[in-house]
Amino acid sequence: MGSHITIAPIDGPVTVAVGDLRLGESRAALELKEGRYPAVTYVPREDIDMSRLVRTEKTTNCPWKGRANYYSVHSEGGLIENAVWTYEDPKADVAAIAGYLAFYPNVTVTRG
Repeated sequence: MGSHITIAPIDGPVTVAVGDLRLGESRAALELKEGRYPAVTYVPREDIDMSRLVRTEKTTNCPWKGRANYYSVHSEGGLIENAVWTYEDPKADVAAIAGYLAFYPNVTVTRG
């Protein structure tokens, strides 16, 4: 892993929600920092209500993390497309995020 990516456990609970709809809570979330980008919270898949997520065809490729797959969220206000991403088979240097989900800003992730 290049010195530009770090992954660390988050101390305390993390809650994931869309409006009033709570998608899950985790005490096993990770924070990934990559260069000058804002830190991203990754939450274990088993801590999220996967019945609210629908896999999409979208994929992207990151040279440092690998191929990302996407999910849309069924919320009270309708479908939020490609709001969640995951690296199911990440590169070895970031293997800690395998099976974790990350969320775009239209999904609220709060700590504490």
